[in-house]
Amino acid sequence: MTSPFVRLQHAVPQHALSRLAGRFAGSRRPWLRDRLIERFARTYGIDMSEAERPLGRYDSFNDFFTRSLKPGARPLADAERHVLSPADGAISQLGKIEKGRIFQAKGHEYTATELLGGDTDAAAKFQHGHFATIYLSPRDYHRVHMPVAGRLAQTTYVPGDLFSVNTETAAGVPRLFARNERLACLFDTELGSVASVMVGAMIVAGIETVWGGRVEPHGKELIRAVHGEGREGSQRYEAGDEMGRFLLGSTVVLLFEEDRVAFDEGLKAGSPVRMGQALARRL
Repeated sequence: MTSPFVRLQHAVPQHALSRLAGRFAGSRRPWLRDRLIERFARTYGIDMSEAERPLGRYDSFNDFFTRSLKPGARPLADAERHVLSPADGAISQLGKIEKGRIFQAKGHEYTATELLGGDTDAAAKFQHGHFATIYLSPRDYHRVHMPVAGRLAQTTYVPGDLFSVNTETAAGVPRLFARNERLACLFDTELGSVASVMVGAMIVAGIETVWGGRVEPHGKELIRAVHGEGREGSQRYEAGDEMGRFLLGSTVVLLFEEDRVAFDEGLKAGSPVRMGQALARRL
C-alpha cells in the first residue's frame, strides 16, 4: 500500500516547489540566510567542527549546504587497492547488476539503460556489472568525489521528476532513480567505464560539476555531451578529487563493469559511509 508521504509527492507541484526552495536557498539577505542556516544546523545536528568555515561565514544557505571541510577531515583509503566512497551518506542498495537490471528496493528495479538516459551502448558495458546507491541525508557533507581515478568521457543531463529519494520513497515509487532528474557522468578508468550518476530530488535546487559549473535544473530536454581526449572538460581526475555537489539533497548511483570490483563484505543496505572510505576492492 502506498504511504501518505509518497501519495503527497505525486500530488504536489514538484518542480515549482523546488524552484521556490532554490530561491530561498540562494538568497543573500542576512535576515533570511542566517535564520535558515542556524535553524537547519540546529535541527539536523550539523557537526561544524569539521567544516572549514564556522557559522556566520556563508554567503547563502546553498554556500553553507555545500560547505567545504577542513583538510584531512576525510582521509582516503588506498586508491591503488580500493574503490572509494564518493560521498558521505548511507548505502541504499549495492550488489550485482542482473542482465542490465538494478535493484532499488523490494519489488522495484530499473535498468542501466533507463538510468543513463537511454544510452544503450554505455549501458551494455554494465550489463552484468555492479552498482552502489548512496543516499545523502540533509545532515551530510554534500560534495561528491571520484571513487577511482579517471578521465571524463561523457555527461548526460536527463530531465525528470523530483521525488524524494529517502528509503520510504524508494520502497514506494517504481523506477525512482530512473525517473528523477539526474546527471549521468561516464569516466574512462583503469577499471573500464565507471558511471557516477547524481540524482536530483524534491526541493533540490541544482547540481554542480567542477568542469562545467551549475547544471541548469528542471529542464525539459535530454542533453548529452561528449568529453573525449582533447575536448573541453576531458581532464583527468584523481581518486578522491571533487567532481560535483548537490544544492540540497540527494543520491549518487555508481556503476562498474563486470568483474572489476568486490564490495566490502561489511556493507549492506543502511550501512553508513564516509567519503574516502574503502567501498570495494579493485579486482
